Amino acid sequence: MIEQLVILITGSRKGIGRELSEYFLSLGHQVIGCSRSENDLEHINYKHYCLDVADEGAVKNIFSAIRKNFGKLDVLINNAGVASMNHLLLTPGSTVDKLFQTNFKGTFLFSREAAKLMQKNRFGRIVNFSTVAVALDLEGEAIYAASKNAVEQLTRVMAKEFGGLGITVNCVGPTPIDTDLIKAVPKNKIEELIAHQAVRRMGTFGDVINVIDFFISPKSDFISGQTIYLGGVFK
Repeated sequence: MIEQLVILITGSRKGIGRELSEYFLSLGHQVIGCSRSENDLEHINYKHYCLDVADEGAVKNIFSAIRKNFGKLDVLINNAGVASMNHLLLTPGSTVDKLFQTNFKGTFLFSREAAKLMQKNRFGRIVNFSTVAVALDLEGEAIYAASKNAVEQLTRVMAKEFGGLGITVNCVGPTPIDTDLIKAVPKNKIEELIAHQAVRRMGTFGDVINVIDFFISPKSDFISGQTIYLGGVFK
């Protein structure tokens, strides 16, 4: 019998977060999701919260509820993210604020609060999201890539600081996947990106789930501070 894990997924309303929620529910785990809007996902083992991941007070409140209702947290998946594609000369300061608030500060706040809860059981798995745009230094994605590069740096330092608490911290960097995140990206830009991959195709939800399954496995307790890019992307 597989132990039921308590898994928190940010940005669970749609896209990768929705797929991850449905996948882990199908395995019998307890899933807690959050997003800015309500979620129509209905399942006896699913609980949803509406919040902004960069709102420190709201983040603390959700962890208070998790502590009260479930008493533990086994896995945190920091999936929530926003993207923007613009030449640097056309990028307003408000875009920088928005991307770093959601992509970096949200990851920081959830990871900090998760580690406080996970350390009590001397077990925890934190999985963050980066992007192949970091490794490829993609033109037009300077701010998005910079915000995700900050997430990668945060991942490595948290891996060291949390290692003694039984918590691993890793990062997955997807290639383009057919979600709302890339709807505004021109088709030729997607094709150019895929041409840089060793495996030249779009990514799938299954590709992401495969890496996350590896990171959260009890057998992966010696794997921490790592970023895995999909599609065979490397510098």
